[in-house]
Amino acid sequence: MRSHYCGALNSKFIDETVTLCGWVDRRRDHGGVIFLDLRDREGIVQVVFDPDTEEHFERADKVRGEYVIKVTGKVRARTGATVNANMATGEIEVLGKALEILSVAETPPFQMDEHISVGEDVRLKYRYIDLRRPEMQQKLILRSKITTEVRNFLDEQGFLDIETPILTRATPEGARDYLVPSRTHPGQFFALPQSPQLFKQLLMVSGYDRYYQVAKCFRDEDLRADRQPEFTQIDIETSFMDEPGIMAVTEQMVCQLFKSVLDVDLPKFPHMTYAEAMSRYGSDKPDLRIDLELVDVDDLMQQVEFKVFNGPANDDQGRVAALKVPGGASLSRKVIDDYTKYVSIYGARGLAWIKVNELQAGIEGLQSPIIKFMPDDIVLQLMDRLEAADGDIVFFGADKAKIVNESLGALRIKVAEDMGIVADGWAPLWVVDFPMFEEDGNGSWTSLHHPFTAPSCTPEELQSNPGGALSRAYDMVLNGTELGGGSIRIHQRDMQETVFSVLGIDEQESEEKFGFLLDALKYGCPPHGGLAFGLDRLVMLMTGASSIREVIAFPKTQSAACVMTDAPGTVDSKQLKELNIRLRKEEKSQA
Repeated sequence: MRSHYCGALNSKFIDETVTLCGWVDRRRDHGGVIFLDLRDREGIVQVVFDPDTEEHFERADKVRGEYVIKVTGKVRARTGATVNANMATGEIEVLGKALEILSVAETPPFQMDEHISVGEDVRLKYRYIDLRRPEMQQKLILRSKITTEVRNFLDEQGFLDIETPILTRATPEGARDYLVPSRTHPGQFFALPQSPQLFKQLLMVSGYDRYYQVAKCFRDEDLRADRQPEFTQIDIETSFMDEPGIMAVTEQMVCQLFKSVLDVDLPKFPHMTYAEAMSRYGSDKPDLRIDLELVDVDDLMQQVEFKVFNGPANDDQGRVAALKVPGGASLSRKVIDDYTKYVSIYGARGLAWIKVNELQAGIEGLQSPIIKFMPDDIVLQLMDRLEAADGDIVFFGADKAKIVNESLGALRIKVAEDMGIVADGWAPLWVVDFPMFEEDGNGSWTSLHHPFTAPSCTPEELQSNPGGALSRAYDMVLNGTELGGGSIRIHQRDMQETVFSVLGIDEQESEEKFGFLLDALKYGCPPHGGLAFGLDRLVMLMTGASSIREVIAFPKTQSAACVMTDAPGTVDSKQLKELNIRLRKEEKSQA
């Protein structure tokens, strides 16, 4: 129907006759000459109709915004003041000779102007209209380029694109499963995969050596800006390759991706242990663009009478840490109170602080409600350790280490964003040497990653000291976002059984849930490992979007619903009966 995309035209096409199709972005009538801005996914071009083409001029007079039309005309140069430097096609226009209205349109619920702010609920309800906006189309076009580049790279590296099942069985991977009732097996359920984890490992057992897949995954969990109930990951697995090899290949892939899509040369990826990341930044995905660090001060607080500090300082599970913010002494009490409320989200019961007004004046040059509870020499040692200077503020966290890390780690980012001290550019890194397990608060162990991650010790060492075991896991982090995580997998049955034992999964349960995997490990399983990237988060970072909902064509809301299709919805009783399901009505409470 068309010869060119609207946005593809430029001065090279002058005097050529073209046929265009698209949506009317704007219509203007200037003294008997009608100007139509015609839009498609590649951009906008101006089409001019004058009365010389009477029939088509009358049609042009009838069109309105968002009408779908087909135009044939000749490309001509704009002259003088009519050149629009703000448009990619601003040097030319199309003199319309023929116009066909393909579809009329009612006035849309919001304008297409990309500068118009529209509520997200309205945008999601009319997502098919929202996706017409140039800024949204640019994001999804870039997403397509990213997946194409990834596929091309992995194909060149000898990886095979192999699909894995969507209907599978429930496995413990940290979140609730989406369940699908089986009609042919009454009372039994499939689960939608939280990841292709087990299947990709079985593909390694099958000898396919290098696998990848752009896979849909599903998790029934509470949402936030970078989570969706259904999401996409770039799933990679390979045999006979250790951690350095896997990290090198995937790092090369990401560097090549940024160069080809954004023309950005990523800097070198430093390696940092999990313990160092938590100690210095309170996070296992630190944003290295922020030049603020946590400093341990437990040793200085063990003998002070201030119980808020000496309690955690003398607790093996506690931590007392300080966060120095240069120039922060100018923060008002209201702002500090707001930060106190902010850290309470992470379980902190308060936020102690000291302002450094004049360090040379000693204690008299410091301002804080907590100074009176500590000896002067301890306070001055604090200032010396932190290398404090006039104009600084120091925030303190004192509690269980987990609470201190989460609260001060989050405060570090918020303060930096509020004060505008986040550096420009890209700051990648690898985080390695994660703990194998973490305590769940009830004296039991849970996997920090998943139960198929290989530890860096023997089964006997793992069984005797689970809390001290490190895993062979690695995460790629970029600007404070985890782009992807992976590990070397367990490929020996005795190690897998030991991990299950530490996790409290007895032999009967392990056979019931993972018997197929344990069986596979008996028949010659190669050493293998892999990594999965969150495609949605990767695209969000590369487009500068604030949420992954901005880079998914049809996302769900914060309550995991689709307001456009009204999903989830009810189903009729016949379908439920076929599935052997009966809904139980909520009992109304008696007044």
